[in-house]
Amino acid sequence: MKICIYGAGAIGGYLGVQLARAGVDVSLVARGAHLAAMRAGGLKLLIGDEERVVHPRCTDDPAELEVQDYVIICLKAHSITGVLGQMQPLLAPHTRIVTAVNGIPYWYFHRHGGALEGSTLESIDPGGRQWRELTPQRAIGCIVYPATEIEAPGVIRHVYGDRFPLGEPSGETTNSVQRLADVFVKAGMQAPVLDRIRDEIWLKLWGNVCLNPISALTHATLDVICSDPATRALSKAIMVEAQTIAESFGVKFRVDVERRIEGARKVGAHKTSMLQDLERSRPMEIDPLVTVVQEMGRLTKIPTPALDAVLALVAQRATIAGLYDGTVRPADRRAPAFA
Repeated sequence: MKICIYGAGAIGGYLGVQLARAGVDVSLVARGAHLAAMRAGGLKLLIGDEERVVHPRCTDDPAELEVQDYVIICLKAHSITGVLGQMQPLLAPHTRIVTAVNGIPYWYFHRHGGALEGSTLESIDPGGRQWRELTPQRAIGCIVYPATEIEAPGVIRHVYGDRFPLGEPSGETTNSVQRLADVFVKAGMQAPVLDRIRDEIWLKLWGNVCLNPISALTHATLDVICSDPATRALSKAIMVEAQTIAESFGVKFRVDVERRIEGARKVGAHKTSMLQDLERSRPMEIDPLVTVVQEMGRLTKIPTPALDAVLALVAQRATIAGLYDGTVRPADRRAPAFA
């Protein structure tokens, strides 16, 4: 089995070490100082007091690698379209694309059913390029729950978690998805195969859609946002809007809004990924986490006044910082005013 980790940052590097230790033929696509450090001294993973070092193939040119059985995309979602051409040497008809990214994936409406079957979402897949060039038939969904960080070039620090739920868009348990899950388990991770992968995608997105932009605007950590009555209420309003949209597509939430917010509060003084990106002057994941929910609301004619307001503010904040070049549409004038 050949697996390529495309985007060997914090999560990709963690996966790379674990899979390599399990004997998988794994290759990593990375760049810059991180790539140079991996080439020079291997890739190091720190878990508690334990240090794990592997020496996988590393490159910034996928054309140097062979066709893969699985390509696990660990890039920020807004970066994927820009590397589609570079990915092509890795792909054959049998290759599966594993979307280990935050937010709604490009294949969402593949094998979905209903009026929007086969639709693409402009906010996450401009011009439908991912749909055409990666193809939805190749896709396997993957939700990333672990927290990791790059402590230094070539060094990954594991903070918590080891769960990567997987699922086919169709809900079937195919040999392909089961084979991947078995490899993840062999590598010391949890990888349940879900028959309703979209439910799990929305469960994670449910918190990201509100807590990420609010944190970027306020610089507050999760415990503060979820404890302060005003920002907790705003988070809940956005989550209710998102839930209404998701449920219109048949999504089922296994927890309620208050429990989801309380779970985030208990994480403690954690900075969201969007706030970390802002502080480190990295492009911000606004479209995959927030704009896409607005777009899906407009497809279903469900108003999103709370989300619209926060999206307008965080997009402007990111644009001023030079970290966002998307286009946020004005709020729907037909929507009721947010109170």
